[in-house]
Amino acid sequence: MVRQASAVWAGKAVGALSRLSGRGAGATFPGDVARAIDPGVLRKLSRDLRAGAVLITGTNGKTTTSRLVSALLEGLPATVVANRTGANLIWGLTAAALGAAGWSGRLKADWAVFEVDEATLPRAVEEVRPRAVLVMNLFRDQLDRYGELETTARTIAKALEALPPGAKAVLNADDPRVGEIGLGLSRPPVWYGFQDPAAGDRELPHAADATTCPRCGATLHFTSVYVGHDGVYACPNGDFARPDPEVAGTGVGLEGLERVRLSVSGQELEAQLGGLYNAYNLLAAFALGKALGLKPAYMAERLRTVAAAFGRQERFERGGRRLTLLLAKNPTGFNEVLKESLELAGARHFLIGLNDRLADGEDVSWIWDVDFERLAGRAATVQPAGIRAADLAVRLKYAGVRALAPVEAVGAALDALLRNVPAGEDVYLLCTYTAMLGLRAELVRRGWLKPYWKD
Repeated sequence: MVRQASAVWAGKAVGALSRLSGRGAGATFPGDVARAIDPGVLRKLSRDLRAGAVLITGTNGKTTTSRLVSALLEGLPATVVANRTGANLIWGLTAAALGAAGWSGRLKADWAVFEVDEATLPRAVEEVRPRAVLVMNLFRDQLDRYGELETTARTIAKALEALPPGAKAVLNADDPRVGEIGLGLSRPPVWYGFQDPAAGDRELPHAADATTCPRCGATLHFTSVYVGHDGVYACPNGDFARPDPEVAGTGVGLEGLERVRLSVSGQELEAQLGGLYNAYNLLAAFALGKALGLKPAYMAERLRTVAAAFGRQERFERGGRRLTLLLAKNPTGFNEVLKESLELAGARHFLIGLNDRLADGEDVSWIWDVDFERLAGRAATVQPAGIRAADLAVRLKYAGVRALAPVEAVGAALDALLRNVPAGEDVYLLCTYTAMLGLRAELVRRGWLKPYWKD
């Protein structure tokens, strides 16, 4: 117990110093320090949880869905520990637990809601011993780190097979690779998905990732396509098909980028989020809540008022313009954000930030799979920004998009964009992960936004 308490004290002190000095949120380094003193500190703190923990993983939507799930549990009422900053490696989970622990070295909380990096999931399952794991989707992301989707799928499958007795896996039936994982598990999962052909397309986007049968290699046939390769699919040889969702979303409605609506078994859901991808996040949170035994009407009431997480449709006003900050970190994410911004919000003015730091993936060749052609003839102003702004400018030129000169510093790029956008217009800031963090830090420095760890 002395070693655990020493690890907690050291971690909490480091986190406090980080925030007081303005160097950051203390989202990961406290975890590094604490684990150096006591490598088992997260395992021990997790045992203190009175109700248990849930883990949320997948390529896109983890932070938003974790926020929705936290809101569901907090209203019980319950005390919830969460890595709200999005630090989803094992050090980030540890830092979140440390932040909620007392100086006694014990964690006095009911629940933990942790978003977890896909490659980290086996370790997180081992240490946290969750009551449920939500697997949302598997899209191509950071290939120089993860490898192909099949590698990620095997990693997740290994973690799910190691779940404690009685723990539940909640899986997205609409994603073929997630479907492959779930159909191979020794314990059947809880499946969720859309059952609404009107909300989908009939054809896959050209950059779709999971398009072949995992058993015979034949090209899958899709009757509905919702987001990326997520949809209703079947192998033409009868070897593989989408599982029937136990929690099925119907009647999907999109009100600009302001609100989404859908129905599950007669229960109407809505959230202050925009786009079809956020309808998936809403359905995923509801499915996880149902697996935990929460009442549908209660969940509908709680979900209605949850606001967007930092950098994910975060809105603010400046100089008579309304700005919306949107995270887009891979081909599927970018394609969805572009489509929804143009078609639902009528967007005309964009800053697009591209970085190649470790957290983004150092290989940015994926930008050639983004449908930037959508912007041609529709966007009035496009400002390339970030470390790889020049690469982005080349891609935009080939897409037929007239863009401003690339500017590497995201703050200077934003100023250049605003000089070209009249007052009264809406501006959309589409950024990869570290470009979003850098831009947001600049906005905090200017007093336009508050630090995300104070949200």
